[in-house]
Amino acid sequence: MADDTAQPDALAGKLKRTEVQRAESSIPGRIIVQVLTEIPEGVESGWHMHPGEEVGYIVAGTVEMRIQDSETLLLQAGHGFLIPPDTPHNARDLGPGTGRMLSTYLVRPDAALATFVTPE
Repeated sequence: MADDTAQPDALAGKLKRTEVQRAESSIPGRIIVQVLTEIPEGVESGWHMHPGEEVGYIVAGTVEMRIQDSETLLLQAGHGFLIPPDTPHNARDLGPGTGRMLSTYLVRPDAALATFVTPE
């Protein structure tokens, strides 16, 4: 298991993220990165996007997921979610305790895993 400090990006200061694995993809121009993210209760990730799909699963807690141009999702442990490439979104842990989510990203290898943005 690798710590995400080796691959810093815009979210590194707000959340605890642990890179679980990183590998080449069979999809040309994409790599697969899997990350366990921990969000303290009441904390928001901030509006950000990824250079590819995010396929996620809530491991613990309740997370409010706002996705630009979509309805807000209320996700609890056991729920999955999908965020399209380059789509601004913001996650906020509603508790109780620290929220934990496991995300698998299918992303371009030449871009930061996450970039802060201003929603439209």
